[in-house]
Amino acid sequence: MTDFLKTKASKQPAAVLGAGTLGSRIALMLATRGGEVRIFDRQEEATRKALAFVEKHLPEVAPSIEGGTPGHVKAASTLEKAVDGAWLVIEALPEKLELKTDIFGQLDQLTAEDVILATNSSSFPSSQIVGKVKHRNRVLNTHFMMPPEKRVVELMSCGSTDQGLIEDLARYFKEVGLSPYVAQKESVGFIENRIWAAIKRESLCVAAEGVSDPETIDRIYCETQGTPAGPFRLMDQVGLDIVLQIEEHYAQVFPELPEAPRTLLRKMIAENRLGVKTGRGFYTYDEKKS
Repeated sequence: MTDFLKTKASKQPAAVLGAGTLGSRIALMLATRGGEVRIFDRQEEATRKALAFVEKHLPEVAPSIEGGTPGHVKAASTLEKAVDGAWLVIEALPEKLELKTDIFGQLDQLTAEDVILATNSSSFPSSQIVGKVKHRNRVLNTHFMMPPEKRVVELMSCGSTDQGLIEDLARYFKEVGLSPYVAQKESVGFIENRIWAAIKRESLCVAAEGVSDPETIDRIYCETQGTPAGPFRLMDQVGLDIVLQIEEHYAQVFPELPEAPRTLLRKMIAENRLGVKTGRGFYTYDEKKS
C-alpha cells in the first residue's frame, strides 16, 4: 500500500478550496505533519481570516499529535496555482450542486490522474458531483466535523472510488490527528449526520405535537445523555433556516418523513426567529453577546 506520508504528503502540497470555517480548519489539520497546504478562495477577506486562524492554532494543535510538527499554509491566487503539483485537493465550497459539479470538472482536467479529489459536502454524495469527471476512481467524500475540537472525518465512495485509495487516505488522516470512519455504502447525510438529524427531527415532533416544550426536552436530553446542550439549543446555534434547509433536503430523498418538524420551523422563520443570529429562536438571546 502507498505510504502517503513518505511518498506524497511529505513531498507534495495539499490544496483546500474554500477558506470558510471548515476550509480553514481542514487546512489546519492537514498542516500538522510539517507539509505544505494551499488555500484558495476568491474572497480575500475569507482567505485572510483563514490564514490568521491557522497561524493562531497550528502551534498548539500540531504538538498535540504524535509526531506532529507545524507545516506551512499559504494562500493561492488562482485555482490553477492552488492545485499545481498537489497530491490531494479537498473542496469546501458552498452547498451548491452546480458549483461543485463545475469545480470537479475543472479539477479533473487540471490535475494528474492520481491526484485525490475530495468534497467536504454534507448534503451531496460525491456521486452527484462527478458528472463532468472522467477519472472517477480518485473522487470521494471526506466529510469533516469541526476540527480541531471534533476530529472525526467520514469517508465515502462516489461509487467508483478505488478502495485502496480510501484505506490509504483513512490511514493518512489518522497520522494528522483525525479520527476516520468509512461508510460502507453511499448515504445522503453520512453516518453521524443522519443520527443527529433523527434526534433533531424527533425533538421537533415532540414539541410540535405539544407533548413537551423545547426547554423541557433539552433538560431531559442533557440529563439522560450527559451533554452540555440539548437539540433545541444546538439548533438555535446552527440557525433554524439552515436546519430547515437540511430537513427539506432529507425530505426530498426520504418522502415518508413527517411534515410537522418542517411546519414548525417555517413558522418560526416567518417570525424571524432564526436562533442566535437574530437574537431569538427556541430561546431568547442577548444579541450583543451573541
